[in-house]
Amino acid sequence: MADYEFHYVHMLAQDYLKYVQQMPQLGSCLNKTSQILQKVAFSVQGEVEKDMETCLSTLDIASVDSARRIFKSVMEKEFEDGIINWGRIVTIFAFGGILIKKLLRHRSPLTMSTHEEVSYFIAEFIMNNIAEWIRQNGGWENGFVKNFEPNMVWPNFTDISTKIWGVFSFLK
Repeated sequence: MADYEFHYVHMLAQDYLKYVQQMPQLGSCLNKTSQILQKVAFSVQGEVEKDMETCLSTLDIASVDSARRIFKSVMEKEFEDGIINWGRIVTIFAFGGILIKKLLRHRSPLTMSTHEEVSYFIAEFIMNNIAEWIRQNGGWENGFVKNFEPNMVWPNFTDISTKIWGVFSFLK
């Protein structure tokens, strides 16, 4: 089951990173979870990028290895209090989107292996750290989708932006 779960989360990460990079995707091929994740995470990503523009502009990510190190540091800091919820899970993808955009600015064009590596370390973090919580909270279809379906009120991500801001301060 873990292989299937990893593959599924990896696919969600790949779909999201393609969306961020505005790579063509056939909407009818995307499952409902992926479609909702793209809308929600992209909204969060936009807010974080706007609120933290100055800090993000100083963040230099020229390689996948540096992106992986920063991702790991930020995610460890974000989840160090042991609190897991769907809003925080969305920020994992949003932060991955921020990193892929930073890589895109330094490396043109991004190769498929770059895209693959970033989506892989996102999926790896989720599987190693919060997969059990996801299972216990309805999984992607019965937990995530039900929380973020259209007409649902999305959680306030201000506290998450504040937490990410604090993590960036930590990295400097």
